[in-house]
Amino acid sequence: MSMTADEIASHPALQELIRRQSQALLMAYEANPRQSSVFATQQRWLMGHIGFALYFKREDGEPGLLTSRFLDMTQAYAVASRNTADAFIKELLNYGYIEYCPETDDRRARPVRPSQSTIDAIHGWVMVHLATLDGLDGGQRLATYLATSDGLDRIEPLICDGLLSSHAIREPADTFSLFTWLNNGGIIMDRLIAGLEEATTNAEQLSTSITSITEMGLWLQLSRSHLARKLREAESLGSIGWRGKRGSSVMWVSRGFLGEIAAAQAAKLAVIDAAYEASLSPKIG
Repeated sequence: MSMTADEIASHPALQELIRRQSQALLMAYEANPRQSSVFATQQRWLMGHIGFALYFKREDGEPGLLTSRFLDMTQAYAVASRNTADAFIKELLNYGYIEYCPETDDRRARPVRPSQSTIDAIHGWVMVHLATLDGLDGGQRLATYLATSDGLDRIEPLICDGLLSSHAIREPADTFSLFTWLNNGGIIMDRLIAGLEEATTNAEQLSTSITSITEMGLWLQLSRSHLARKLREAESLGSIGWRGKRGSSVMWVSRGFLGEIAAAQAAKLAVIDAAYEASLSPKIG
């Protein structure tokens, strides 16, 4: 049986595990910042999952996914307008993260496929999250996934379905929602979690390793003013603050904001666990 979001959220080891998860995701970002940034808003993240799902669900003989199907699904789930989705596809083609399939019989359709580096990226993302789930219950999800030659093909479409149908993921709460539409907003939250210095205490304000908005903006390739504006919004909600001078001292995050992040992570992990259970979990009997 897969774990529910409530079970995951209430697990005493969750905070430390998502801290490790954030550290792993930051390593992936630092290895290829441009590629990570392309998918680093919630809208782009969901469009990426739609593209992967359609690619892995394609029927035998189909070399790739049709852009028309991607545009239809993106619009049907109200993830983005057709124009936004079309621009996203063109951006991925421009950067080489997807490519046209070799010559096919239907030259008008021009199916596309993810590049190997893009497949490697989603493969790594799945691995990181399966490792977190294993840490919660001592399971063997990651080992099973790695031992299954078509593991990614089987699990990713179900992950996409779960993400698209999850209200908790599509409509995140309060401060968490401030960052979901910001470029690299997910990376910012990973940076906050990864750098927690008091992760095991019960303090209402937990210090992070962030001490400068300017340095953080440079690292994320965001303008200081844009990043500072979002952080001020979070500060006005009592979710973050500074031990000293704003923007140039140790940043803290509130226990409540950490709860929002944990709830969002629990919802995502529950989707991934359900997808694993349905597609890869060894069946007994």
